[in-house]
Amino acid sequence: MNRKALRIVLLVALAASAVLLLTGCAPGDGTATAAHPASFLWGIWHGWIAPVTLVIGLFNHEIRVYEVANTGWWYDFGFYLAIVGGFGGLAFFRRRGGRGKDRD
Repeated sequence: MNRKALRIVLLVALAASAVLLLTGCAPGDGTATAAHPASFLWGIWHGWIAPVTLVIGLFNHEIRVYEVANTGWWYDFGFYLAIVGGFGGLAFFRRRGGRGKDRD
């Protein structure tokens, strides 16, 4: 197996492992209850894994993108911060890096 093929296999294996790891902390998995609602930090985490849980939610209707049993405004704030800061920041970084490559 050449280096390029090995790199692709390792990348696919890493991505599959990451998806399996992330499913354990998805919203709607029963971790958060009315007695112990999801808080700010869970909001950040659920915002970061929102794309993964969106895909999983297509096949498992118990998994949601957003945790219903939450603390309210603080959970919403964390979720929003992760969505905008995490993915918006990555898009800006990639776009910025792409411009530098075009100039060289």
